[in-house]
Amino acid sequence: MDVTRQSATALLEGSRLVSRSFLSLGLPQRLVLFALLFAAEWSPISNLVHKDRGAGSLLHLSIVFASFFLALGYLKERSLFRRISNEIAGIPIGWHYLGLHLVAFIGFIGLSYFPQEGDSSGIQAYLVASTWYVAGILAIAFAGFAFVPPKPALRLVRGAGSLWIYALAVATIAHQLVSAFPRWNGLVWKTATDLTFSLVKAFLQLFLSKVIADPAVMTIGNPDFSITILPWCSGFEGAALMLVFSVAWLCFFRREFRFPQALLLIPLGMLTIWLSNAVRITVLILIGVAGLPGIAMGGFHSQAGWIAFNCVALGFVIVAQRVRWFSARPSRSGLQDGFFHNPTAAYLTPFLMILAAAMISRAASEGFEWLYPLRLVAAGAALWIFRSSYKDLDWRFGWISPLIGSLVFVIWVVLDKLAGAPSAGVIGTGLAAMPAATKITWLALRTAGAVITVPIAEELAFRGFLIRRLISADFESHGLRKYTYLSVLISSVAFGLMHGDRWLAGTVAGVLYAITLLTRGRIGDAIVAHATTNALLAAWVLYSGNWNLW
Repeated sequence: MDVTRQSATALLEGSRLVSRSFLSLGLPQRLVLFALLFAAEWSPISNLVHKDRGAGSLLHLSIVFASFFLALGYLKERSLFRRISNEIAGIPIGWHYLGLHLVAFIGFIGLSYFPQEGDSSGIQAYLVASTWYVAGILAIAFAGFAFVPPKPALRLVRGAGSLWIYALAVATIAHQLVSAFPRWNGLVWKTATDLTFSLVKAFLQLFLSKVIADPAVMTIGNPDFSITILPWCSGFEGAALMLVFSVAWLCFFRREFRFPQALLLIPLGMLTIWLSNAVRITVLILIGVAGLPGIAMGGFHSQAGWIAFNCVALGFVIVAQRVRWFSARPSRSGLQDGFFHNPTAAYLTPFLMILAAAMISRAASEGFEWLYPLRLVAAGAALWIFRSSYKDLDWRFGWISPLIGSLVFVIWVVLDKLAGAPSAGVIGTGLAAMPAATKITWLALRTAGAVITVPIAEELAFRGFLIRRLISADFESHGLRKYTYLSVLISSVAFGLMHGDRWLAGTVAGVLYAITLLTRGRIGDAIVAHATTNALLAAWVLYSGNWNLW
C-alpha cells in the first residue's frame, strides 16, 4: 500500500511539474506574446484612429525601443537577463494588468474618434490630445507589466545602465526614417545614383584627360569607352549586403565585442562598401579605355563587386578584432599568438584563398576562366604555410570513404539530369580555341585542383571547422566526432549554397561527407570521399563533354 501511495504521489508531483514546465513562460516567450497582443489589437483598428496625431508612432517607438533595448541589454548583462527570465517563469501572467490595459486601450480608441479642432491651441483640443497620448502610453505600459512585472522590469532597466538612451535614439531614428520613406521613395534611387555618378566622375578626372559625363542619361567614360550607371549600380546592394554581414558577425561573435561602440562598425562598413563601388566602376571604365572592353564588361563587371565586398568584410573583421575600442579581447602581438598560430585561420584560409583566387581569375576573363590554375596555387600555398597546424589531425581513411564519394557522384549526376542542365558551356568553347599542349596543361591543373586542394580546403572549412564552431567558440576543445544535428544541417546547407544552382546536390553531399567524418572522427575519411566524387566527376566530364558539371 505504501509503495502504491508513493508511486501515486510521485506521479502526481511529476504531472504538476510537467504542467508547470509547460505553462511557465520565460522572458523570450513573454516578449513574443507582447508582440502578438499588439499585432492582434492594432491590425483591425489601424485605419480607424487619427494618424495625424501619431497613432502609430507610439506603437512603432515602443516595439523598436523594446527590441533594441533587450537585444543590447542581453549582450551586456546576459546573466541578469537569464536570472530574471527564470524568476518570472514561475510568475503567472498579470491578468489584472491585462484588464487595465484593455480599459486604457478602449479609452485610446474612443478618444481617437474625437474630432480635431481647427484651433490647435484650444483647451479642449489640448486636453483631448494629452489624454489620448496618456491612454496610449498606459495601454502599452499595462500590457508590458502583464507579461513582465514592474519589479523585474525595473531591475532590467537598472542592470542595462544607459543603454536605454541608445535604444531610444535608435527607435526615434528608425521611426523618422519609416515616416520619411514615402516622401523620398521616388527619389531614393536617383539620389544614390547621382552621388555615385559624381564620385566616379571625380575619380576618372584623376586619370583621364577627357571625361564625357552626361547626367541626363547617366553615361560616363571617354570617347573610346563609356558605360551607363543604372539605379542598381548605385551601391545600395553592396551596402545592404554589408549590413547583413556586419550584423550577423557582431551577433555571432557578440562576446568578443564592446557594445554599444561596436555598433559603429555597421555604418562604417556600409559607407566603405559604397565608396568601393564607385572605385569599382572607375576601374571598370579604365579597363575598357585601356582596350579591354570584353574583360571590363565580362569577368570584371561580374566579379569586382564580390572582390570589393570580401576586401571590405575582411577589413571589417580585422578592425573589429584589432581596435581595442571595439574588441573586448586583449590585443595580441608576436608570431606565437599571431595569424599563423590561429586555429581558425588554419582551417579557413585554404578555402578563402580558393575563393579569392576564383574571384581574381573570373574578373580577368571574358568568359572562359583561363586563370583557373591560380586556385590550385593559392590553396596549395595556404596548406603549406599552415602544415604544422594539421599534424594532430587523423589523415587515415577506410574503405567506406570511396563508397560514399561514389554515391555522391551518382546523386550529383542524377540530380543534374533531372534539372535538365545544358551540357555545353564556356569551358568547351574556350578549350576548343586552345592549342593542344595548352589545353592538356589546363585540364591537368583543373583536375588536380578539383581532386587534391579543393577537397582538403573545403573539408577543413566545413566539416573540420564549421560543425564544431557552431557548437562552441572553443571548437578545438571538441573532437572531430562531436556534433549536433543542427550543426551538421547548417554546415551542410552552407556547403550546398556554395554550389549555386546545385545547392540541393551540394547539401546532400555535405551531409554524407559529415557522416563519413563523424563515423570515426578522421578528416582523412571526409577528404577521400570528397576527392573520389570530384575525380569521378572529372572523368565523367572529360568522357562525356558535359562541361556544365565543371
